[in-house]
Parts: sequence; structure tokens; C-alpha cells
Amino acid sequence: MATQQEIMKPRVAIVVVTYNRLNLLMDCLSALLNQDESFERLIVVDNCSTDGTRDWLASWSDEQGELVQHFLLEENSGGAGGFSSGLDIATKNGADWVWMMDDDAVPEPDALGQLLKVADDPQNIYGSLAVSGEQTAWLTTLVDEQCRVATSAGDVPAKARVQSLPFLGFLIHRKLVQSIGLPDPGFFIAADDVEYCVRAVNHGADIFIAGHSRIEHPASVPYPFKFFSIRLTCLRLPPWKRYYDTRNRLLIAKKHFGARLIIETIPGSFLRLVAALIHEPDKLKQTWAFLAGFWDGLWGTKGRRHEKWGILP
Repeated sequence: MATQQEIMKPRVAIVVVTYNRLNLLMDCLSALLNQDESFERLIVVDNCSTDGTRDWLASWSDEQGELVQHFLLEENSGGAGGFSSGLDIATKNGADWVWMMDDDAVPEPDALGQLLKVADDPQNIYGSLAVSGEQTAWLTTLVDEQCRVATSAGDVPAKARVQSLPFLGFLIHRKLVQSIGLPDPGFFIAADDVEYCVRAVNHGADIFIAGHSRIEHPASVPYPFKFFSIRLTCLRLPPWKRYYDTRNRLLIAKKHFGARLIIETIPGSFLRLVAALIHEPDKLKQTWAFLAGFWDGLWGTKGRRHEKWGILP
């Protein structure tokens, strides 16, 4: 007979989105199967990979039985489309909490357990801490009196408020998904997680990072840029990603920030272009990608668009 604790235990599903990174995916899935905390379902969304991922996943998922579900999308819908599809599948199949991540994430054995310890309100969002060794792998700004940027993993407490979280150990409850909807697949890549967090906060959610729930992940490569009193943290991006970064920032501002689109987002976008032209190669391609993203962002054009503008990886 099940104990009361087992009866009340939430149903947890994990969603992993992958595209053409089979070796990384294998490491991610191995780490997930070795979690100390049990979960009900592991959903792997394959964004129409062409590197042998689909055949390997078909065989591997059969070996795992009912624990693993493998879904092959008809086309590469980007991270945004993959997470939107995966979260939809998980919640429709009865998951209470859904833990989402990319295929290059390698969760520590207690990552899920530590995260569930702090996830005490289904109307909030919680996330694991991405680390590269003992350093944070992603820009982590703690919402406290100082608004500190934590660079050492040890500086992040067991539970701390943040402004947003990437889809990298991102934990959300079915009830909140029912209230705010799914991630917008039209973003394709870049800032889809930011928009989702803004949507949740506008609905009344708080966002927390769990410093003891850690996921090993390649470190991002930010660099600071200062223009008079304005300070920006910029990421090194190839031109095709520059397009989505520029476009999606404008899409978010148009939808959620009102006059800040004119006052902050548009000037900030041009400053990011200046930073890219100073610090990054392929300056003509960076400029073209920025202009294309700026145009589509102002007109509200979504979807996979970099090829249409001749911006290739």
C-alpha cells in the first residue's frame, strides 16, 4: 500500500530538446537517468536532427521502456519550438512539475532533488544553477539589495530571486502553464525564455534560482561594454544568432514594455551593434544581421527567418 507521502508526491517530467548534438545528448541523458530523485517521464524532443540522433534515440528509448518518450518534429523549430512542444506534451500527459533543459546540460546527481526542495509554490518558477566548474556558466543576477551578479557558484544560495532564467534546468508547474500558456515558438531561438519569464512575472509569479541544484554547462562568453554612463553585458554571437538576438529583444519590448521600446530597447540595440563592431569579427555580416533583425522586430515578424535574409551559420 502506498504511503501518504507517495500519494502526495508530485508527478515530475523532464523535457530535453536536442538538435544534431548526439554526443552531448548522450551525456545529458545519462546524467538524468542517474538522478537521485525519481521522476515519472523523460521526454526527448528531437528538432529533426540529421546526424543519426533520431535512429539512436528510437533504439535507446525502446530500451528504457515507459520512462522515456521520444518525439521527432517534422522540421527544426529551434529551441523555442522544441520547448513549446515538449512542455505541451508533458502537461497534457499529467505532469505536475516540468524540468526543461538543452542537450548540452549535464545535471549533477542531486540536481532535481535539490530543486524540488525549494519549489514550494506552483505559481512561481524555479531553476537550477548552470555552472562551469566552480563558476557560474550563465549571467546570474540575484535580485537583492545590491542586485549582485554572481560569478562564483558558491555565492548563489539555496534559493534566491532572479529576474529571469534560461531554459536550462527550468522548472515550472502545470498550473502556471495553464495560466500563461506555452513558450512562443515564433522566437525560434534566443530570448524565448526571457519572454516567458516576463509573461510569468506579469501574471504575478516570482522567479527563483536554486544554488544547490547544479547543472554543468559550457560557459557563455560575455564582455562588458560602456558608453558614457551606460553599461551593457554583451554576448559574442555569430551573425545568424545576432539576427534573433536583435529581433527578439524588440519583440519582447513591443509586447511587454510599452514606451521602453523607444527609450531603452532601440537605443540599447544600437549600442549592442556598436559593441559587436568593436569586439567581434565579420563586421559587415554583423551589421546586416542586426538590420534584418531590427526590421523584423519592429514589424513583429516571427519564425525561422535567418536564411530568408541570407544569413547563414
